[in-house]
Amino acid sequence: MNEIDLVERIRKQVGKSTLELGIGDDCAIYRPRPNEDLLFTTDYLIEDVHFRRDLFPPDAVGHKALARSLSDIAAMGGEPRFCLLSLALPPSADQLWVDQFLNGFLKLAKRCGTTLAGGDLSRASKVTCDVMVCGAVPRGKALRRDGAKPGDAIYVSGPLGKPWQKHQRPEPRLDVAKKLRGRASSCMDLSDGISIDLSRLIKASRVGATLDHVPMVKGATIEEALHGGEDYELLYTMSKRKKPLPGSIRVGEITDQPVGQIEFHAGALEPLGHDHFRKKRAKK
Repeated sequence: MNEIDLVERIRKQVGKSTLELGIGDDCAIYRPRPNEDLLFTTDYLIEDVHFRRDLFPPDAVGHKALARSLSDIAAMGGEPRFCLLSLALPPSADQLWVDQFLNGFLKLAKRCGTTLAGGDLSRASKVTCDVMVCGAVPRGKALRRDGAKPGDAIYVSGPLGKPWQKHQRPEPRLDVAKKLRGRASSCMDLSDGISIDLSRLIKASRVGATLDHVPMVKGATIEEALHGGEDYELLYTMSKRKKPLPGSIRVGEITDQPVGQIEFHAGALEPLGHDHFRKKRAKK
């Protein structure tokens, strides 16, 4: 397997592109529609940080690589247009592994209307991929983190604790995203745990919050639901005068103070969700 052959295999698997120009040149050309804002996001997926090859089948790794970035597009109320995949592979990742990885990646891409437009290839000691997605939203309608107001209700789009289920494949909530435009006062995706993600949202909005209910999937613990991360549900706020979306679950309320603090069970909830750069606590 060499780089030229791999690029050609990827081009054949992708097929015809909806872009002006896609895989094979130095850049992809994209002509956006009028009256829309473009959204850009990027996410790493690194072996032994985000997944283990001995536990996850390659098609599940490919699915997750794209799903993480698509979830960011959903959090802004957007619709994906195209993506770029930069993939670095160790010698132990053979052609079969790569083909299955691409199968999982492209299957989700097709289902979500996301064209793979190009990217980059390299060698590395571990599987490392970076997925950039371009999405779009009607001009001025993007959902943000900084719009929550005191008195708003807090919702999640589904129960939490999913990563503890066997062979879990995250599903970006693009179906919910469009319906939240013009209704939600703020929104973000739950990728690092509600304890830290809600903290980020209320800090951006300069408000506080009370968390009074944490919905959990079967088999999850309260600690996993609060801090586990990788649920990829949407966390959003909305005026209590507005009707929440079907399937959404009310979990709390926005308060005016103290800014950045979450009250949970009559105490302050520490944001212990996933943080790549937090120092690990010493074991007692």
